[in-house]
Amino acid sequence: MAVLRPFDKLPMLNSCVILLVGSDEAIQQKLAEAMLQEKRNFNVSIHLATSLPLPSERDHLRPRIDMVVFMIDIKSKYSLKNVETSLAHVDASFFLGKVCFLVTGVGRVNACSIETNAVCKLAEAYCSPVLFCELELEGVRAATAQRLLRMLQICAGHIPGVSALSLVSLMRN
Repeated sequence: MAVLRPFDKLPMLNSCVILLVGSDEAIQQKLAEAMLQEKRNFNVSIHLATSLPLPSERDHLRPRIDMVVFMIDIKSKYSLKNVETSLAHVDASFFLGKVCFLVTGVGRVNACSIETNAVCKLAEAYCSPVLFCELELEGVRAATAQRLLRMLQICAGHIPGVSALSLVSLMRN
């Protein structure tokens, strides 16, 4: 069983790697495509996983991951349970600004299966920011993609004077 660690390999110059973890592969794919369509001055590699741990047989090929986004579908209790189970496979040092919770489906309040308070408590327990959005809407998906790319740049250390830890403290206040 591989534990995901943030500093396993040296970073490639001007390159960032993000891992999207969630049970809804279609919405992960849409978000990844939106991120790749955004203008940026750095290379981004987006990896998708339905859960953690990642298969250990490919550890030697896996790039250093700069940021992990746990995607929770507010309409699915399984989605929250999947994320909670996956969190045990993330090295504690990742929670110093390199993890984000992304709650999707918030535009359909009447279809919610998960209390938003439960997600907020989870994010608070792991000292990580939580973003609420409706990725089915193209404009919101593009804005979320932009926000995640900016966070990714900070997590990868490409923004002088701003660290991932300082970003989290700014997002919490």
